[in-house]
Amino acid sequence: MIIDAHGHVSAPAELYAYKSVLLSSRGSHGRGGVKLSDDELRVAMEEVAFGPYSHMKYLDKIGTDMQAISPRPFQMMHSEKPFKIVEWFNEEVNNIIYRHTQMWPGRFYGVGGIPQGGGEPVTAAVKELERCVKQLGFKGILLNPDPYENNGKESPPMGDRYWYPLYEKLCELDVPAHIHNTGSLRQREPYTLQFINEETTCIYGLLNSKVFDDFPTLKIMVSHGGGAMPYQVGRFEAGTIRLGAKDPRQLFSEKMKKLYYDTVLYTQDAIELLVKTVGVDRCIFGAECPGTGSQVHPKTGKPLDDVAPLVKNISFLNDEQKEDILWRNAVKLFKLDVDAMKKAKPQNTESMPTGSKAAGGGGH
Repeated sequence: MIIDAHGHVSAPAELYAYKSVLLSSRGSHGRGGVKLSDDELRVAMEEVAFGPYSHMKYLDKIGTDMQAISPRPFQMMHSEKPFKIVEWFNEEVNNIIYRHTQMWPGRFYGVGGIPQGGGEPVTAAVKELERCVKQLGFKGILLNPDPYENNGKESPPMGDRYWYPLYEKLCELDVPAHIHNTGSLRQREPYTLQFINEETTCIYGLLNSKVFDDFPTLKIMVSHGGGAMPYQVGRFEAGTIRLGAKDPRQLFSEKMKKLYYDTVLYTQDAIELLVKTVGVDRCIFGAECPGTGSQVHPKTGKPLDDVAPLVKNISFLNDEQKEDILWRNAVKLFKLDVDAMKKAKPQNTESMPTGSKAAGGGGH
């Protein structure tokens, strides 16, 4: 079995048309909503969109059995004002993700987006976090370390008490946060690079703080193999030694094992370095397929985001350890009942009450 813990929604164009109306009107036309039929949602997942493949066909091609569906991060506009348009758009995206989990219950599970705004209190995101978990049945949420989206203002480091109300609620609900930046407003540092930089900075901020002393049950998964941190861990190891770390548990390399890391890395050497640095039990299979890596490499003739063969080719792991990375660790972290999900019957989500937030509200 293969469970991809890092996937993003493929939604109809109507969702992004709704976003454009919110941006152009700044919410002055009211909340509105995205009204879509099940057939329209199905077409968006099954029409060719990524090279010669649709989202669904691509998963079949590379052998993914189940996938987390979360928002497309660069679309989430966390830095936009007024904050209410960020809230509305996050809700609509989560509604579509919910419908995907109901239409294909054995194939997808939900990881929600929460409304975060640069300069807004993090408590503003708690209500949607609770709705995602308690009403929509999602298994986790995306957490953006930089709600300002690289606009020149500095977000609090992840060890700052600013984040504590969110950490407290994550522990209460017992769901993980998946660290994933959203957009970048700087051309010098486009969002793909911003993702890596923020993941690296996030790890530094968390592990040089008292967060895990204060929240020992907090579960955090960091995207893209932890950014640059596995490659640069020696630099921060030296820092902990210089500051007096004598117990091996105080070393930065050991602290890194308090977090989880997805395997959205597209080369053999990168994945092997991650496993060697943090251990098998901290690696969660992710391919973000389809996504940035959905390109065929000219030397191999294979898609870069066909990551499972890279895990299977790790010579220093036994078969059981490879299975742990490919699916068992995700089951544990996200508390997935795989058998129940596969036995669940697909629902006609159009039959849900009109105006229900789980159904998607009214039209614009």
